[in-house]
Amino acid sequence: MTIPSFNSAVTLRGQFALTAPARNITTAITLPGDVHGALLAADLIPDPYFGENEKLVMWVNETAWTVERRFDVSAADLDGYLTLTLSEVDCIATILLNGEVVAKTDNSFVRHDIDVSGKVHAGENTLRIEFGIAPDVAKARADAHPFPIPFTYNYQTNGLKGIHMNFIRKAACHAGWDWGICTMPIGVYGTMALRKSRLARQESVEVNQTHGEKAVELSIKTRIFAFAHGEVELEHTIDGQTVTDKVAVQKGENVFTHNVTIQNPKIWWPAGQGAQPLYELTTNLEGEVTTRKIGLRKLEWIIEKDEIDHSFKCRINGRDITMMGANWIPADAIPSRITPAIIRDLLESAKAANMNMLRIWGGGQYEPDYFYDLCDELGILLWHDFMFSCMSYPSNREFLASVETEITQQVRRLSHHASIALWCGDNEVIGSLNWYPETRADKERYIANYDRLNSMLHRIVEDEDPARRFWPSSPSLGYMDFSDGWHSDTRGDLHYWDVWHSAKSFDAYRSVNPRFASEFGFQSFTSMNVIETFAEPKDRNPSSPVMENHQRNNGGNARIIETMTRYFRFPRDFDQMVFLSQIQQGLAIKTAIEYWRSTKPRCMGTLYWQINDIWPVASWSSLDYGGQWKLMQYMAKRFFRLVNLVAVPNAENTQITLKAINDTGRPVSIALEVLAVTVTGETRTVFSGNSAVGPDAAVAVATLAMADIAVDEFLYFTWKDAAGAVLGENDYFPQPYKAYELVQPTISTKWSDHGGQAVLTLEADKPAFFATATVDAPGYFSDNAVTLLPGRPVDIVFTPRHGASYSASDLAPSLRVRNLAETF
Repeated sequence: MTIPSFNSAVTLRGQFALTAPARNITTAITLPGDVHGALLAADLIPDPYFGENEKLVMWVNETAWTVERRFDVSAADLDGYLTLTLSEVDCIATILLNGEVVAKTDNSFVRHDIDVSGKVHAGENTLRIEFGIAPDVAKARADAHPFPIPFTYNYQTNGLKGIHMNFIRKAACHAGWDWGICTMPIGVYGTMALRKSRLARQESVEVNQTHGEKAVELSIKTRIFAFAHGEVELEHTIDGQTVTDKVAVQKGENVFTHNVTIQNPKIWWPAGQGAQPLYELTTNLEGEVTTRKIGLRKLEWIIEKDEIDHSFKCRINGRDITMMGANWIPADAIPSRITPAIIRDLLESAKAANMNMLRIWGGGQYEPDYFYDLCDELGILLWHDFMFSCMSYPSNREFLASVETEITQQVRRLSHHASIALWCGDNEVIGSLNWYPETRADKERYIANYDRLNSMLHRIVEDEDPARRFWPSSPSLGYMDFSDGWHSDTRGDLHYWDVWHSAKSFDAYRSVNPRFASEFGFQSFTSMNVIETFAEPKDRNPSSPVMENHQRNNGGNARIIETMTRYFRFPRDFDQMVFLSQIQQGLAIKTAIEYWRSTKPRCMGTLYWQINDIWPVASWSSLDYGGQWKLMQYMAKRFFRLVNLVAVPNAENTQITLKAINDTGRPVSIALEVLAVTVTGETRTVFSGNSAVGPDAAVAVATLAMADIAVDEFLYFTWKDAAGAVLGENDYFPQPYKAYELVQPTISTKWSDHGGQAVLTLEADKPAFFATATVDAPGYFSDNAVTLLPGRPVDIVFTPRHGASYSASDLAPSLRVRNLAETF
């Protein structure tokens, strides 16, 4: 729910007393916040992210905690009906007001609006929250269930038993994942307020859009909870128009719809395709004011029979636009560390890498309002899973009732956002029926169990947000289809994991042709300066217990290293191994995305796993924990260019086709030059020509014979627009890098300041591959991990993060420039 502004309200945010009588602990906690954050601030636990400290703090989630605070209320505050609003209470809790139990919670995704009229008195009052031990509650529910429902056991700490996360409603990854630490946080993360109403309070405001040629009609549906029968005044203001209505309400929920027409609307587009104008909608219910930003766009999913099978594409404002981006997980395993500034930083990095979509993964959480506001502002569309992942869930009456409240509230809270593109039932729950002995042995029962939950989710979306598509699961082949979505590439969305989990070559990405690739990935080590924050020098070895603790996918470090031996010569030390792992990760995903984009319009979406990390760890992310750019993030900026040139070898590896990809809505003319370059720097032109590429198209521009490329040559190609401006550069190596006798280049550097930005010029005397500049200041360059050819200097511009400002002289002392040859 968008947090209201009240004429008369008492905020309950602030300092509480935190106690654990069983452990004789009393300290302070700031709410919204979490127990881990409070214990860290009081120096009562070590940093869980350092070394193997996770094992030392596991007792926190196995302890019963209580938070309590006193607050004052004036007599004037009591003049009306009172609602205690608590959202995101995590997770099993009893709420007491002045010693009286007013609510019990067990779903951290539900907003609790508790009528406390008559339970608050003038002067001092006490709010107390007693948290149960979530793992114990989950186990008791699982044990009591009439048949076993297996759960995903994701954390690998000291052989501890897993947690039945499918029997409690909190972020599944709080119990650990194959990239995540087990923290099982406890706390309150959202709204904490005592709201006063004369007669009624706002519950939700939803906005549906109907687009005409020169106007958009908004249908504004307001839900009001009335404490008694009567009349209230409701007002909506948008685009200089105000609708005021006195409406009669009955006790309980009331729904009112008002229409507003916006003439000559400013249309919202995803990033890279146009602007993101937003109209502010203000809703006032007798002093309770909420505001929402509305982007006007028409969005459809086109899933219809074609010559292959069925299409799967997103049509926005009449154009079929390729979705390019990544999967999103929670920004931190300790929720109190997540702030609007941190979220903005991560999302701005997504946009800077030419992404227009993120998938909010179903093992995480529904994000706070400001997350979606930022996505609206930045033009980032969201494939939004509901919070179910990788295991079956119960379908008894109590569980389904809780989930029905959860999904209904979340859809009503979020459906006005232009960024919400699709509601998806879950992540990999259908597929998980093949993972566990119990579900494999009695699959019909578990399919029926699954369908009870999934059908309810579908119904809620149809009832609450009929304009948006509901997609049953990811991956999925479609409505009521429970077959394998991992390997069928003719319809639906695809999760393709054979390159990582089955250790196939990068070329295997070209063996599948998805309609929409919603999940695939390859790991790297987190960056060296991040490793230094959790590993002492003696532990900086891929086989050390600390490094293995910061690798949650079984055999992950070994797979990173084994893959290196296929493509590269073995690195000379751990620091170079870390650097090389990030080159390798980027190459894997570059191989997939360049090929799949080249098959347009067959493939209309590529969302790699994953953009961010929840703690410092070896993982599939392109951003380190903390938001620093790994090399894959720079490569993503290039392989997600709207106008791109890619090299695609044929299956027999006898020819290379150069394909031009145009993901803009206008035709482009490109001048392409292709060079064959030796590793010592000799060049020859193998193709030069002009091509026209239509809007939203991919076309073959040239085909080269592999036999015409010498064993010590690679391809380097540049394309320019009709005015001669360089649109991009790319390269292609017909052989693994280890096959080339690389020459160590000398790379010269020169700093300058232009227009308030620091510019670094790189120039090499010999070809330099994956030339990478780093500085100590937080920020990223306009390009990095680049190929440098002799006589072709490259300028890269530094963009500071977190609102900082740096000159060239500030950055120069910490500059380090690396390249592939130095790893040999």
